[in-house]
Amino acid sequence: MSLFIQLLVNSIIAGSIYALVAIGYTMVYGVLKFINFAHGDLAMVGAYITFVLLKLLGFPIIPSILIAIFSVALLGILIEKIAYKPLREVSRLAPLITAIAVSMFLQSAVLLILGARTQIIKTGTMKGLMFLGAYITPIQIVIIATSILLMILLHLYLKYTKLGKAMRATSDDMTIASVVGIQVDKVISSVFGIGSALAAVAGILIAFETNLNPTMGFFIGIKAFAAAVVGGIGSVRGAMLGGLLIGFAENFGIWYIPTGYKNSVAFIILVLVLLIRPSGIFGIKPEEEFKQ
Repeated sequence: MSLFIQLLVNSIIAGSIYALVAIGYTMVYGVLKFINFAHGDLAMVGAYITFVLLKLLGFPIIPSILIAIFSVALLGILIEKIAYKPLREVSRLAPLITAIAVSMFLQSAVLLILGARTQIIKTGTMKGLMFLGAYITPIQIVIIATSILLMILLHLYLKYTKLGKAMRATSDDMTIASVVGIQVDKVISSVFGIGSALAAVAGILIAFETNLNPTMGFFIGIKAFAAAVVGGIGSVRGAMLGGLLIGFAENFGIWYIPTGYKNSVAFIILVLVLLIRPSGIFGIKPEEEFKQ
């Protein structure tokens, strides 16, 4: 029973991280209809900025985290303006290739500046707590609480604020949204800013839980992308649910497969979903989208 509770806790922790990053994927796809494969690397950049400020420059922890989140949000907006905006009117393949190039650029920049050595933010051993027979550390509690809080705030923001409603309108139909007076460029920048900030939070939380390396964004991004597809690419609530499902499948899967194959679970689920229900749980089927 204690093993089941431990795996349950681990699943919620991992799923919360994947959900935060998956939301950024699905928000960008909802508006621009392309996959920003550089999104996972923004999480990595957020983690490294926090590391530099906190460990190398000696900044206090809270300012370090806030500066990192704000910086990555601005970086996401800048990437959209420079790399993606000029390609809005061309085929979807062009921005997709550009996103892969941006991902490689971000990884290479971190490698050039900070090297390939694995970095560590946390120091010492953090004393864990026992909860219903499961071992959980304070930072893991922070991960779960932060993720849940941010997802609730995002839901409220999209539902009740003026800009949030504009984002949903732009996602439904960008042309009509511009006709009725919505500033589409502002909405797109906001989408990239919010999505990038959430990715930065996810990367920072991972950094405090494990270690940092320049390629960490690749695995975060792939699993979050799988979560977004499982939930229904373009659906925020689908991204949340998909993240949790990937987290549960990964952690409970080690009952049946060797731990070394844990990272392959997300790929297997992604392939199965694409074969059985490509639109995901909350996604719109192609024929339904055509009717709309």
